[in-house]
This record gives sequence, structure tokens and C-alpha cells, in this order.
Amino acid sequence: GLYKRFPKPDYALAFHNSASLKAGVIGYTPGFTFANVDSVNIEVKGVGGHGAYPHATKDPIVLGARIVGALQTLVSRELDPQDPAVVTVGSFQSGTKHNIISDNALLLLTVRSYSDKTRQTLLDGIARIAKGEGIAMGLPENLLPVVTVKDEYTPAVFNEPEFTKEMAALFTAELGKDRVIEVPAVMAGEDFGRYYRADTSIKSMIFWVGGVPHDKWQAAQETGAALPSLHSPFWAPDAEKVIATATQAMNSAVLTILAK
Repeated sequence: GLYKRFPKPDYALAFHNSASLKAGVIGYTPGFTFANVDSVNIEVKGVGGHGAYPHATKDPIVLGARIVGALQTLVSRELDPQDPAVVTVGSFQSGTKHNIISDNALLLLTVRSYSDKTRQTLLDGIARIAKGEGIAMGLPENLLPVVTVKDEYTPAVFNEPEFTKEMAALFTAELGKDRVIEVPAVMAGEDFGRYYRADTSIKSMIFWVGGVPHDKWQAAQETGAALPSLHSPFWAPDAEKVIATATQAMNSAVLTILAK
């Protein structure tokens, strides 16, 4: 509804702090940059009972484990290996006691993709696998797993390639070629993509601004130690360099665009 309340922009620009680039370095990616993100719940039903009498139950933990295992084939066996995608089961909840077989289990998934076609293939596959494993377990229709795709869908971010290259050249002229690099796309999500998805005539780009302090960057290069990720409690960017670099880059981009 944003473009109904306000005029449609000709351009959309944004930057995001990076925990994998040295402070003061800009990273850019033409084309897909961030992924589609879906959250999916799978309610696994069963017939509970005593752990000493498993033959009298339909164990939802066993069924859930089968579903988790089968989901691993969605990306590895149903998608083109060159089509990036992720299906991660981030939570498996069930049971309360050592000797009680629960009536249900809950799987929480995050599903990542770039294209809308691949997204739909993954979501359809999750529903198919969950139902198929329930049938294989011998469950009646009313006890088959229930798959719910949550409403908090985030669409993929697509950087308009020609505009992105134009901005990268501008940043290079402004900051120097050693501080502007092309970087691979990521499977993280970012809702900035909605601006372009609403109207693909908009020239849209999001770029990374590195925040890793130089001493920590150098130490990681020498030792091979992993750097803290963006959402880690140990992530502490070089705020002054990030703000200065982002401000310089964004100002140069905006002033250049306004001068057209």
C-alpha cells in the first residue's frame, strides 16, 4: 500500500552492515542478493501411550524424524544443483517424560530460495513429504501431519544489474577500487526487496558496508578463526568506519542520481 499513499520512486537504495567484510569496504551483488524466506510449521500427530508398549502407539517422534530425514532430499535430489535453496528444521518439539510417547510433535522450518518457482517447489514438496510419511506410518486421514506456511513471508531481494554496476563504479571512483568488491549472494532475508517487487521498473540496489575491525579481520586471516556473525552477541562493528563509509557512499549515490 506504500505506493498508493505516496508517489512511486524511480530509485530505491539501501545498505546493510556486514560481519564478513573489513570495516570501510563496500560489497555489492548484481541480481539476486538476499533470499525468499518462509517459516513453516509441521504439526505431527500420532497416538500416544506408554514407552514400554510402543506397539500400541503411533509415535510422532519417529514420524517427525522420518519427515526431517526425507526433507533433506528436497534440495539435494529435486532441485538443480545450481539453483540455491535451503530447508532447515530449526526446532523439533515433543514429549514431556522419559517413558511417555507423546500424542504430537512440532517441527519449525525455515525455507530459503531465490526464484518464486523454486519457492513453490519447496513448499509443495514439504507438504507432499509430510503427508506421504504420515500415510506410510499408517495414520488415518484425521491424524496426517498439518503443514502451515506462516504469513511472515519475506521476498527475495533483486539488485537491478545495470544500476548496481553503475553504483559500484561510482563507489569505486569515490572510495578507491580496493574498498569496493563484488560479493556472492546470501541466503539471508531482507525486506528491502519489497520495494522492487511491488514495481520492477524501479532501479533498486542494496549494498553491504563492512564492519569488521581491522585488527580482528587481520587476526582471523592469520589464524583461520571464524568471525562473529551479524546476530551474534559477540559482533561489535567498527561503528565510526561503518557510519562514515555508508554516509559517503549513500551521499555520492543520491547526489549523482538527483543530478540526472
